[in-house]
Amino acid sequence: MKTISIESLTRIVEQILVKCGVSEEDSRITAEVLVTTDSWGVLTHGTKSLPGYVRRLQGGGLKVKGKPFAEREGPGWAIVDGDSSLGMVTGVFAMNLAMAKAKTNGIALVTVRNSCHFGPAGYYTYWAAIHGMIGMAMSNDCPSVAAPGSRGPVLGSNPFSFAAPAGNGSHVVLDISTAVVAGGKVRQTLAEGKAIPPGWLIDEEGMPTTDGNAYPHHGSLLPMAGHKGYGIALMIEIFSALLSGSLVRDKVGGWMFGDTAAATDHGHAFFAIDPSVFAGADVFATRMNDLVQGIKASPPARGVDSVLVPGDIERKKRSEAEKNGISLPDDIWEGLKTAAASVSMTLDDV
Repeated sequence: MKTISIESLTRIVEQILVKCGVSEEDSRITAEVLVTTDSWGVLTHGTKSLPGYVRRLQGGGLKVKGKPFAEREGPGWAIVDGDSSLGMVTGVFAMNLAMAKAKTNGIALVTVRNSCHFGPAGYYTYWAAIHGMIGMAMSNDCPSVAAPGSRGPVLGSNPFSFAAPAGNGSHVVLDISTAVVAGGKVRQTLAEGKAIPPGWLIDEEGMPTTDGNAYPHHGSLLPMAGHKGYGIALMIEIFSALLSGSLVRDKVGGWMFGDTAAATDHGHAFFAIDPSVFAGADVFATRMNDLVQGIKASPPARGVDSVLVPGDIERKKRSEAEKNGISLPDDIWEGLKTAAASVSMTLDDV
């Protein structure tokens, strides 16, 4: 286990990306997204992914100088071409555009094509919340999740996030995979030498398995809540891919295991809603606070300290990380060292 300050880890990620040829601004944005995610304790979607992004930057599947732009737009909508730039750069660009349009129109939808894996969906909705907006973010991916009754994967893990601002800064932030668990959780569990729980995976015959090594080539994740998760994943595919014009289902490139020279063309969708247009900013903040405090006042079950709302755990972990640093598992630290070595850097003195 490596414990490192937020500032030091951010600097490492920035330096690696700059050495790949990425601009300082885009490196800063990407580092902010990934390190913030680690500081929340969501280690599957933070700097753990950096080696994969570096390989794609070096292979050409991600453009080091790519720049997302609005291909077509109207007062309350836009279609963004990600220009095969880093997904975090495109995600922040698209959410900023959605928020700017929502400020004028109350609500806006920005879809994205020609992008890649964008890391944590929750960062973009958190970004909206701290700017006083309700946010939603979602993405499609290459198939890794079965449908009820299927033998193999049908849709991606298609993440979804929702966030709403609260007047006291205790924003509600939900970030979920539409699979029982994200694929990164399977790999992280294996890396930690732990057993894969029943109910996560099926094998190539569609039968339940706890063999984590079967995933992703000979096994599939199960959808969360059965047909309900499957239906939500399908909705996300429609918003992210069909509306944006990006690739769909098995046409989407694998960002981790696919050809590093090829663009993956993931699709995303970002919603921004300005509460002040609907209820008034102060009224909404008061009602949000009442809602959250009412839930937290609910009697907890035996052995539970208190009832939480989405975002509470991440906020607590962030506070701890600011004081004590982020504790990275050995496999993540080794991955960062490998990524650094690939651009002639060393982390031995960090």
